[in-house]
Amino acid sequence: MPSRRTAAAALLLSLAALTLTRGAHASDFPAKTVRIVIPFSAGGAPDVLLRIITPHLSEKWKQPVVIENRPGANTNIGTLVVTKAEPDGHTLLFSSDGTFIFNPLIYSSMPYSVSELAPVSLVATAPAMFTIGTHVPAKTISEFIALAKSKPGAINYGSTGPASVQRLQMEYFAVLTGVELTHVPFKGANETVMAMLANQMDASIPTSSNVLPHLATGRLRGLAVTTAQRLRQAPDIPTMQEAGVAGYETSSMFALFAPARTSADTIRKIGDDVTEIIMRPEIKEQLAARGFDAQGKNAAAFQAIIDKDTSKWQQIITTAKLREKIKDE
Repeated sequence: MPSRRTAAAALLLSLAALTLTRGAHASDFPAKTVRIVIPFSAGGAPDVLLRIITPHLSEKWKQPVVIENRPGANTNIGTLVVTKAEPDGHTLLFSSDGTFIFNPLIYSSMPYSVSELAPVSLVATAPAMFTIGTHVPAKTISEFIALAKSKPGAINYGSTGPASVQRLQMEYFAVLTGVELTHVPFKGANETVMAMLANQMDASIPTSSNVLPHLATGRLRGLAVTTAQRLRQAPDIPTMQEAGVAGYETSSMFALFAPARTSADTIRKIGDDVTEIIMRPEIKEQLAARGFDAQGKNAAAFQAIIDKDTSKWQQIITTAKLREKIKDE
């Protein structure tokens, strides 16, 4: 009997300690520097967006918040860092659609599973812009389509990887217009834009924040935006649908993830704090000026969006035979 009592007491103490630990874990966050990994190179849209937010997070949390760019392998390198981190909220992932929608749909084998990531918040979305180098003899989407159809496969376009959002958006365009283009992968959208500026790349569909600074100089040409509404920063550029590509509408998503098994309280706190910051009028305006639409969707709402978009892109990937194309590249 004493041994049973001793065992029962030990079990109760263990459960109490676990409960206290979990409570302290959530309420004390953050207890040290928070590292946010971006699986893209510096200068791209996720990097620009996050660097607006992190100083305010650091001030709110009273801890340093550092950004670590870990590009490569179609976002796998940076994503793996986070999936292997302690699930305490101090290592987070900030990425786009490619990581949590496109990679799982396209690749049968990956070094990570989306089940190893817990959605925290859909921070912002951004319209993309169909952009060409000024060496390409087209001034409208219709002219570009005609040019591409006259030279199947001769026009190349850049993206941030085989399963990146830029790749999927261009494949979406190709499916709807019947053109054949040649894909060239880069490490990041910034590198793709630089290649267009140097007349080494014909076209791309980067987020508008990467393109807008170069439109006024005349060094790049924006032909259409991918959302249903025109951009206030470039009101003269039509939407894809206005330009004649019926049914085309898409935007990029930028979101925070934590390692799976991170406590729900910690995830909720991080998401709530990020949302409070991005919804401040001055921060929201700062994001809008760079082409971002603040969202602040919590984990549950964000997961519903992931599920809906996964179904949409699954159909496009199948129609475009993208898996077969990637195998041949």
